[in-house]
Amino acid sequence: MHDMMATRTAPDPASELQAASAANPSFSPLYRQIKGLITRSLQQGDWKPGELIPSEADLARRFGVSQGTVRKAVDELAAEGLLLRRQGRGTFVSTHHEERVKFRFLRLVPDATVEGERPLPQPMERQFLECRRARASQEVARTLGIKAGESVTQIRRLLLLAGEPVVFEDIYLPGPAFRALTAERLESYRGPLYALFESEFSTRMVRAEEKLRAVNASAQEAQLLRVREAEALLLVERLSFSYGELPAEYRRGLYNTRHHHYRNELN
Repeated sequence: MHDMMATRTAPDPASELQAASAANPSFSPLYRQIKGLITRSLQQGDWKPGELIPSEADLARRFGVSQGTVRKAVDELAAEGLLLRRQGRGTFVSTHHEERVKFRFLRLVPDATVEGERPLPQPMERQFLECRRARASQEVARTLGIKAGESVTQIRRLLLLAGEPVVFEDIYLPGPAFRALTAERLESYRGPLYALFESEFSTRMVRAEEKLRAVNASAQEAQLLRVREAEALLLVERLSFSYGELPAEYRRGLYNTRHHHYRNELN
């Protein structure tokens, strides 16, 4: 039995491509199939966040396709923020530690932003109010794709700009993956929250969906955000996904937009 296991070889990527095509008879352009295989390698941790991936020529040989096909796949992954091209250095796995990526999901902008200028992220102060284990409510469970009552890690925090509280949010994370997360670790960590999830909990947020609607502040929310009770707030509900479209975070944020607005760019 030992000898049989010793002679086992790693799967051939070209064979994987043929198998994937046979298993899915619906038409898919070749570069999208290559994109899927690269994404799977990212998901499996073949290349870690911040690491250099093989060259386009090496990937073309690996998958048995043309370099142009690989380039098109890599271009799409770079446009989606999963990969990062660096002139003269190659292509790297995107990371939330990267300066140009760390504010990717931050959408709050001061009203004084000059028209036509791209707003720069402002230094944001964080106040963690709570980090605890909880049982998922029906809403949280449905959103994260787990069963009601399953364990989740809940983070409650305030975000402040220039000393003014602008966001009060509850963050829900699947329990098993984030069981070791503590209030002390959150307080001591100085980087973006998603960078912490990535480096210490092997969970990389690659995309998010959001729903926005207006709500009225409750007494507790008004006190925390220093607004009047029943004042209008912007509720932003975000579901973030890791590789493989796996729901990895549900975030419910209340935004005080007295002096800021929520900005999004649509392509």
